[in-house]
Amino acid sequence: MTRPARATPDSATSEDASRRWWDSDAHSYDEEHGRFLGVDSPGGEFVWCPEGLHEGDARLLGEVAGRDVLEVGCGSAPCARWLATQGARVVGLDVSAVMLARGRRAVAAGSSAAVPALVQAGAEHLPFADAVFDIACSAFGAVPFVADSARVMAEVARVLRPGGRWVFAVNHPVRWIFPDDPGPRGLTASIPYFDRSPYVEVDDDGRVAYVEHHRTIGDRVREIRAAGLILDDIVEPEWPEWLDQEWGQWSPLRGQYFPGTAIFVTHMPA
Repeated sequence: MTRPARATPDSATSEDASRRWWDSDAHSYDEEHGRFLGVDSPGGEFVWCPEGLHEGDARLLGEVAGRDVLEVGCGSAPCARWLATQGARVVGLDVSAVMLARGRRAVAAGSSAAVPALVQAGAEHLPFADAVFDIACSAFGAVPFVADSARVMAEVARVLRPGGRWVFAVNHPVRWIFPDDPGPRGLTASIPYFDRSPYVEVDDDGRVAYVEHHRTIGDRVREIRAAGLILDDIVEPEWPEWLDQEWGQWSPLRGQYFPGTAIFVTHMPA
């Protein structure tokens, strides 16, 4: 495991690593987080982040009934399935075939006639025509794991109709400066905020096995604006009193001091 200062993984390397990681980790990830995310619930759930913010309460996407919605990085598709039960026409996209297969099994086991279409592809090259979606969303899917997140913003803008909304949740950039630890050690800043070297794990053969790319708040804003999108809000969910479980580095302890999630709410000009 390393954080190299050089040889930043490019788009192809990052996408390949993410595909292999999520294909191999799909079962254990859903075993650990599936109940929280509603992976096996009949109609899915739309949980934005480890802080437990639910789209049914937040309504960051606005009215979804009758709208064409794209979920970027849908994983096993609990969010896409929930959107379908709300009356949206949903397409879920993910790089992992295994995650999508788990999503298809959940769809088959569900009782709802409204189901999302699931497509395997990377987020930097969306396989859709221009201006075909009313809404796009991503709850920790794709954006932190791609080398060229500016291209993701441009691609989403391309497939959105005028006035369309794009809302995405990512690790809060300020979290980058703290060690990946939910306990007291994770409260001491040790990594420069402006160090954009990605977090990289390599396998025994030296091949990139996992990669997470860092962008500052300013980087995200500039990417959004460069794509022609308008930034409406940045939501920083606070840790709720009712939630006492840890999720990786997210924890009640750390949640008292700084945000773990940033949700960017944007739209295309009408």
